[in-house]
Amino acid sequence: MNQKTGYVDSSSQRIKVAVHKFSSCDGCQLAFLNMGEPLLGLSQLVDIRHFAEAGMVDELAPVDVAFVEGSVSTTADVDRIQEIRNSCEILITIGACANSGGIQALRNYSSVENWSKAIYARPEYIDSLAEVSPISAHVRVDFELWGCPVSTRQITNVLRSLVRGVPPVRETDKICQECKRQNIVCVMVAKGEPCMGPVTRTGCGALCPSIGRDCYACDGPATDINTDALAQHFHDLGLGAGEIARRFAFINNASEEFRLAAEKWRDDE
Repeated sequence: MNQKTGYVDSSSQRIKVAVHKFSSCDGCQLAFLNMGEPLLGLSQLVDIRHFAEAGMVDELAPVDVAFVEGSVSTTADVDRIQEIRNSCEILITIGACANSGGIQALRNYSSVENWSKAIYARPEYIDSLAEVSPISAHVRVDFELWGCPVSTRQITNVLRSLVRGVPPVRETDKICQECKRQNIVCVMVAKGEPCMGPVTRTGCGALCPSIGRDCYACDGPATDINTDALAQHFHDLGLGAGEIARRFAFINNASEEFRLAAEKWRDDE
């Protein structure tokens, strides 16, 4: 560790990396595998000790950096994330599931007992916590990469920063700012689409607005946002209370800002 920056000092050797999966779809792990040729160059700087999807399995190997995808959903997950935290110097969460519970956190709005009885013939064998939670609810997280999924660009930038021994750059701008930088016509102004861009951090490069679609808030809440104003504007566009609640209670529904906004409008349904 670099004592001045708090990040890896890689001046003398490759940094050791692990990639872990919890409850998720594996999409964020593909951001590593989709690097293609740059991954070969990166392998000269990074020593991957554990990455089951790529074939390397040594889950508790001591590493400099652990990337964690997925949410904590079972009692086994609680114990495992503690072990991973103890085996790494820096823990980086990647994706909506790891940072805010993801899609699976939608079950927090219902009873685990009820749905497990409705779905499984032997629900007593299901190991499921009463609520899904992000990684940060259980251990210290040093850096968060948001997205659903995160992009190869985001992963590459973080790794490049780490091998240079400097803190990665945090993306906190709103999607609206990214749209302006790319001269993308605002879909909410021009088409009346209920876009989540005003409250969502950039990271995807404004992917959906760039093709004329409204933002679904895949990259989670930006800083300094006004969910009340956006929700009211959605109402002015003709959305009902339930539709507004579902806009916030979606991919990053367990993030504090979106959870509170969803609850406010759900109560009005």
